[in-house]
Amino acid sequence: MPIRILAALSVIALAVGQWFIWSYAPLEETMGVVQKIFYIHMPLAWWSFISFFVVFCASLRHLFKRDAASDILAGAAAEIGVLMSGLALVSGSIWGRAAWNVWWTWDPRLTTTLIMWFVYAGYLVLRGASGGGLGGERRAMVSAVLGVVAFLDVPLVFYSARIWRSVHPAVLASQGGGLEPEMWHTVLVNLAAFGCLWLTMLLARYRIGRAEERARALMLSR
Repeated sequence: MPIRILAALSVIALAVGQWFIWSYAPLEETMGVVQKIFYIHMPLAWWSFISFFVVFCASLRHLFKRDAASDILAGAAAEIGVLMSGLALVSGSIWGRAAWNVWWTWDPRLTTTLIMWFVYAGYLVLRGASGGGLGGERRAMVSAVLGVVAFLDVPLVFYSARIWRSVHPAVLASQGGGLEPEMWHTVLVNLAAFGCLWLTMLLARYRIGRAEERARALMLSR
């Protein structure tokens, strides 16, 4: 599917998702309108997890195949994952301000998510590094190893709420507590909408990466 069509579908899906958030989903009794951040916060968090899983799979493939396409895909997915997890942290802070009366608390879910963000931000710094003995292929190999190892933190983020009994507001929501059927419909619609956006950005960034790779190869061949 052409990216332009996929991008147009993403815009439509996101608009529909906003209608579900503000017109279809009922107000939550305790938190009121602030709870609606959940419908944006949760898709951002979930699609960041999927991004990092793509990094893991692409990095693992690069270690076995040594192909540039896997390395480019891993880098593209990591960029989107860092962006979405960063936005999830920001939206979560706004939600936390209403739920806990503080912008940040060292809750297990928040802390492990912040660590995950720093790990993958470091991964992107490594990919962009030059010199220090890290040539193109060597840097790709080191990045692939880090892309595999870094994924260990993703399940920890997911299960941290259960392991350390987090009081994160999304924990109760994800377990179905206090959510009406209309709320779950809104969650699913926005998960799909952000999924369209995620796929659009991934394909666009991957194609840019392939074009950059071809340009570098052309310059070296001269």
